Amino acid sequence: MPGRRRGRVQNRCGRRINRFLEPCLLLLLHGGESYGYELLENLGKFGFTENPADSSTIYRILRSLENRGFATSRWAEGDSGPARRVYTLSTAGDGYLLMWMRDLEETDRILHRFFSEYRNHMELHHSNDKKT
Repeated sequence: MPGRRRGRVQNRCGRRINRFLEPCLLLLLHGGESYGYELLENLGKFGFTENPADSSTIYRILRSLENRGFATSRWAEGDSGPARRVYTLSTAGDGYLLMWMRDLEETDRILHRFFSEYRNHMELHHSNDKKT
């Protein structure tokens, strides 16, 4: 059944994009410090639907990034309401984002070759069907 499953995120077409929230959050943090809800809202920039994940998933990923030294956090007092945890990308996180970028570029190259081979195969397959 299409939709979210625990630990997985789906884009608007229902295809699963595993672990892709991590580099998305890193890139958002590269733009400056931010709090969790703001990060959740900004995930739409990457083609996710309005609610790509629940907030607990985002905070779990942020905690993991922080535990691994890729992000830091602090409590910030707001103008109104309670203090909120604000996240910042660390120097190590900047390097980790670069690693993700290189890996995603390679994945993109491989996928484009796959798509090209698929199209060539299907064109050949359909032209053979027309001959018979």
